[in-house]
Amino acid sequence: MSWWEIVVIALAGLWAGTINTVVGSGTLVTFPVLVALGYPPVTATTSNAIGLITGTVTGAWGYRHELTGQRNRLIRYSIASFIGAIGGTILLLSLPPDAFEAIVPVLVGLAVLLVAVQPFLTRWVRRRRESGEVPVGPDAGTRHAPLLYFLIFLIGIYGGYFTAAQGIMLVGVMGLMLSEPLQRLNGFKNVLSAVVNLVAGTIYAFVAPISWPVVGILAVTSTIGGLIGAKIGRKLPPTVLRVIIVIIGLAAIVRLLTQ
Repeated sequence: MSWWEIVVIALAGLWAGTINTVVGSGTLVTFPVLVALGYPPVTATTSNAIGLITGTVTGAWGYRHELTGQRNRLIRYSIASFIGAIGGTILLLSLPPDAFEAIVPVLVGLAVLLVAVQPFLTRWVRRRRESGEVPVGPDAGTRHAPLLYFLIFLIGIYGGYFTAAQGIMLVGVMGLMLSEPLQRLNGFKNVLSAVVNLVAGTIYAFVAPISWPVVGILAVTSTIGGLIGAKIGRKLPPTVLRVIIVIIGLAAIVRLLTQ
């Protein structure tokens, strides 16, 4: 590995760690870089997943204040992500490389759409609550819990297979089904993404081809990026954060369609 390749990978890891914490989809920075440098797609995917673990954990820790009092919910959501991530890693190691990627642009597009329309749906739900058409209070929305867990599980499968843009999907789904501030949803997203990366990375480390020099570089720089992202993301107004999510999501679709 030459010095300029080290610099390129380091910068990609820094940017991925930052953007993963703010909105997700940092893999769409590092994965193409590794492939362009000559790493096989599977090795690029597995090395990327392990290398970005520290960055996702750092980002999740950076949002701990937004998640105060949410421990029980986080545990339940994390279990769904944990199980899904195991399924995703099995898919990566057993299916042809392009078997799952064919539907990725569709999934990312749906997530972007969910993020974009969430404010309108939120206002619609608020009006219905104020008119008494739907219940309010701590148990409101409980009937949607099984569907939410199932969707988090499916996103965990996707994240365990490819990881890119799983954060956008999580924010989109939770934004429609939970009456929570966007910053808290972003905190949920960071924790669940960290769970998926930890599970997938641990499995990959034992049974998949790995470039450990790449892992080391990404681990260091993505950690720094995660700290930067937590500082930036927690200070962004919800509207600005939503616009960034949509823009990154659209960029992710273009990148996936042109690979």
